[in-house]
Amino acid sequence: MAKLTTGFVFDDSLDKPDGVQQYVLTLSRWLITQGHEVHYLVGETKRTDIANLHSLSNNMSVRFNQNRMAIPLPARRGPIRELLSGVHFDVLHVQAPYSPFLAGRIIRLAASDTAVVGTFHVAGESFLVRTANRLLGLWVSKSLRRFDAMVAAPAAADFARETFGLHCTVMPLPVDLGHMYGAEPFERFNHGQTVVYLGRFVERKGCRYLLQAVAYAVKNGSWPVGARVVLCGGGPLEADLKQYAAASKLEDIVSFEGFISEADKPRYLASADVVVYPSTGGESFGVVLLEAMAASTGIVLAGNNPGYASVMGTHVDQLFDPRDTTAFANRVVEALHDDNARKVARTWQQAYARECDVQTIGERTVQVYEEAIAKRSKKV
Repeated sequence: MAKLTTGFVFDDSLDKPDGVQQYVLTLSRWLITQGHEVHYLVGETKRTDIANLHSLSNNMSVRFNQNRMAIPLPARRGPIRELLSGVHFDVLHVQAPYSPFLAGRIIRLAASDTAVVGTFHVAGESFLVRTANRLLGLWVSKSLRRFDAMVAAPAAADFARETFGLHCTVMPLPVDLGHMYGAEPFERFNHGQTVVYLGRFVERKGCRYLLQAVAYAVKNGSWPVGARVVLCGGGPLEADLKQYAAASKLEDIVSFEGFISEADKPRYLASADVVVYPSTGGESFGVVLLEAMAASTGIVLAGNNPGYASVMGTHVDQLFDPRDTTAFANRVVEALHDDNARKVARTWQQAYARECDVQTIGERTVQVYEEAIAKRSKKV
């Protein structure tokens, strides 16, 4: 396999640990271990711990698709030209949807023999998100013709076809799961059963619905004796969630662990009999589900949104509507009571997680690169 020089193009910053950033860093780190050269052509980024990091624009923060994100202000063409003339890229790997002010300019200035590959990350559900993406697709339609390949997870692939008119090669997003396998649970969770939530305390992640479901189960007497709920994370709703837990008399059941380290994440997941991700939407894939599948010996339950449903596949019994408090509560309680269901779930979950490991997806991505390079060479 020839060693490639790849430039990951991303309008946003690499300073945050969000999904697209994790995709870029996970895939690029694997490429580096395989001997490939990697550069990052990104928006306003302050990190100094990443080699070959090129911050090419100033950014402004906006709210979109229930997330906060940074979009680039118009990038100067001079520094882009200087970089592209100094480094010959075999592949530019663009994170889409993208802005015409940074990624769009990089695409237009790319050498004619450089293959352009994209990964489409968005799977929106609201009318506003769909409309905004259709308009963006029209705006960048000229640069879209420069792409030699586009990949996406299933839900994002559907959205890309609907809003951008793109045909994507469907594959899971890569996840570095090596540190998740065989994680040791915390001893303090050995007695009684444990439900774990891990994520930000923002509205769409649905932690409030989890607390409402637990409160309902406690009130009607179905909550198992000794079962606990462990919430890992932080965010703008933290104070409200703690207030709700206190008002619902859940202090003896629910614990707020705060932000946890990457080193501790596998241990929390391994401590869970049930891992719950009650996101209501805005998910293009379910990296967090795969991490839980790899680390936990319990069952993973997920909010029934397109991104999470694409990971769960035919296992619809592990999907639920977070807003249906009664059904949500019953599903968690059933999972805690049913040892056999957790065993069956563990078997398929861990097998599927290995299919999405970066080792597997990385090799498939390099194959996409090589096919795109061959396609590009015929056009030059």
